[in-house]
Amino acid sequence: MDDSRRGFLRFALGSAVAASFLPGTAIAAPLTTVPRGHIGIQLYTVRSLMTGDAQGTLNRLAEIGYSTVGVSGLYGHTPQAFRAMLDRAGLRAVLTHLSLDAIRGDWQQELDNARVLGVRYVVVPSLPDSVQNVAGYRQVADEFTEAGREARSAGLKFLYHNHGFDFRVVGGRPLYDILVSNTDPRFVNFELDLYWCVQGGQDPATYFERYPGRFPVFHVKDMAPNGSFEDVGYGTIDFKRLFRMHAQSGILEYVVEHDAPPVPLGSALRSYNYLSTVTF
Repeated sequence: MDDSRRGFLRFALGSAVAASFLPGTAIAAPLTTVPRGHIGIQLYTVRSLMTGDAQGTLNRLAEIGYSTVGVSGLYGHTPQAFRAMLDRAGLRAVLTHLSLDAIRGDWQQELDNARVLGVRYVVVPSLPDSVQNVAGYRQVADEFTEAGREARSAGLKFLYHNHGFDFRVVGGRPLYDILVSNTDPRFVNFELDLYWCVQGGQDPATYFERYPGRFPVFHVKDMAPNGSFEDVGYGTIDFKRLFRMHAQSGILEYVVEHDAPPVPLGSALRSYNYLSTVTF
């Protein structure tokens, strides 16, 4: 390359860099992706397969690319045996779902089991009909705070996972808001199921703005045009908009779920392919 050509290229490059700093020049923000090591799947999605071949199913999820799982029962195995299966598959259990009765029973034993599984979060996945009222949610908020305090002492974090009924408006306020506002964020936070939040008539972004940092886990679940479930990225929920708000939401773990997939592993693959490549 002759000197005149080199000089032209230096001039062109310098001009482009300088132009990027001129007033009114738009500089595109870098795109972000979901961290591969924090893409998981709730095993409820593949429950029909876990019953017959737990190890084979876990192995296949790891082959697809998943790094973590959300545990939904142990399918007849002890916590130690289930942890061994996860280890063999090369998967990490990031959370386990436990009932309200579990925290009202031998909660310490449940926490011990969770530590064996290696999870970071213990999650109550739903509330019974008997407490789905204002008084019930206030009572449960107190129970959650105490359970969360004990979980923290055990080195774990306590979350609640929502359904659509949590957003029923009573007295001008969604019941869910009672749990968020009446619990101590040092001890209680939330696994936000994006599908059920939208199905309940709410915008998840509103909660990120109102209660920043309280949603370290998402159930990434999509909605079909008819309101039923869909593989992630193939439905109507604008995940890019919600993922862009990661600083406000506090999101750390992205856990795929489909409540009724016709082909569970096929659904798991499609959802993973979207979540691992989406940019926002």
